[in-house]
Amino acid sequence: MTPAKITRLPALKTVSAFREHLRNLRIDLHCEEQPATGSASALTQPLTFRNRTIGNRWAIHPMEGWDGTTSGGVTEPMLRRWQRFGESGAKLIWGGEAMAVRPDGRANPNQLILHEANQAGIAGLRTTLVQAHQARFGRTDDLLIGFQLTHSGRFCRPEDKKRLTPRVAFRHPLLDAKFGVTSDSLVFTDGELGGLVEDYVRAAVIAANAGADFVDIKHCHGYLLHEFLGAHTRPGPYGGSLANRTRLLREIVAGIRAAVPHLEIGVRLSAFDFVPFKPDPSQAEPGKLGPGMPEDFSRCLPYHYGFGVCADHPIEYDLTETIAFLQILADLDIRLVNLSAGSPYYNPHIQRPAIYPPSDGYQPPEDPLIGVARQINVVRQLKARFPDLLLVGTGYSYLQEYLPHVAEYYVRHGHVDVVGLGRAVLSYPAMLVDATTRGSLEPRFICRTFSDCTTAPRNGLRSGCYPLDDYYKNFADAPALKELKKRGA
Repeated sequence: MTPAKITRLPALKTVSAFREHLRNLRIDLHCEEQPATGSASALTQPLTFRNRTIGNRWAIHPMEGWDGTTSGGVTEPMLRRWQRFGESGAKLIWGGEAMAVRPDGRANPNQLILHEANQAGIAGLRTTLVQAHQARFGRTDDLLIGFQLTHSGRFCRPEDKKRLTPRVAFRHPLLDAKFGVTSDSLVFTDGELGGLVEDYVRAAVIAANAGADFVDIKHCHGYLLHEFLGAHTRPGPYGGSLANRTRLLREIVAGIRAAVPHLEIGVRLSAFDFVPFKPDPSQAEPGKLGPGMPEDFSRCLPYHYGFGVCADHPIEYDLTETIAFLQILADLDIRLVNLSAGSPYYNPHIQRPAIYPPSDGYQPPEDPLIGVARQINVVRQLKARFPDLLLVGTGYSYLQEYLPHVAEYYVRHGHVDVVGLGRAVLSYPAMLVDATTRGSLEPRFICRTFSDCTTAPRNGLRSGCYPLDDYYKNFADAPALKELKKRGA
């Protein structure tokens, strides 16, 4: 696969140049010439959800720092992160960060665990966020704050940051070897899933007691419940048909509603997937990973090992089951849906378009703007199909200087309800305010997708914006990260 020729966005000095670049790439992506500001901006408009008001159209995606205590508790860097969530001005806080529903379901040994011993600390995270928001914006009655509940499944590392301890929904012909699944004993049995449902319900009760307005039953990025959506080949009541593959979700929802009926439920969903990708060694340049190429899937056709993926050509998406899944959510009266795509572990270019790969990734096989447009246009299609669902969109950070222009267009035209942002906000918490008061962003603070925030945890360090955030420039892990990059980790 030939490396993509990529024009860096700061080189496009005007909206006209940006639009011309999109035309040259044949990308269907629209933007405003000049975003409106203040009360005229679509991004500042309130949104009604049930009997609540969400004060604007910005959301903060869940973000981990790999920086909790080994017992799943709260630390100072975590408190700072949640403070910045509050300072950002976003009125929808989607999940805060992934919180494991049981210790062995953690993606790393420092992930938050939602159990009784940590309830007070996690409640303190929420309080920190709310107080920071109150101090900066003067009101908090229009905030909606959720906690994300997860089991990491194939990507569990509960005891050692570098040693996988996977538990999976089914045996996967391409992913098993990549992530150390060597035995059927690692597949969850039907009998074990009842206990897992209880873990989710118990965690939801703790979340409610800690002040959460809703819980996100995470179905994205290859983690366990997302993997169950692709369990076409699993026998029994939790595999095969879509009704069976969503049985675990329905059981969790029923349990939560019986235990805490006032607690709202949302779902963050990878709306589509591709086969796993890997670096192409034949195209690697000196000192660089090769561009991404799909794993050889010829022996796996038709491809029945994913969700929202074309069975006959699994480097294309197919939204047939995605639409059916959203209808299931609507029938369950789940109205909060946050749409993402793929997995950061095996096809990061569709999940988080970036120009610089993390240490375990690959060079972009396409201009990242293609990945941005792919996600935005899928949300647009789904919003047209489900106008009554509140849909949060993903993939906007790579737009950099043109984020306000594109976000304004898609919200104004009703193609998405809320624009979600992740780590770009942590080094530049004022970006949302700048976007809607100035109509532009401050270039020196903009995330340029260097991927240090991913390279660090992939190598056992804590996540943060080491290039732009002074806190992380002087952080204890910064020298180790610098040395890793120097060696080409």
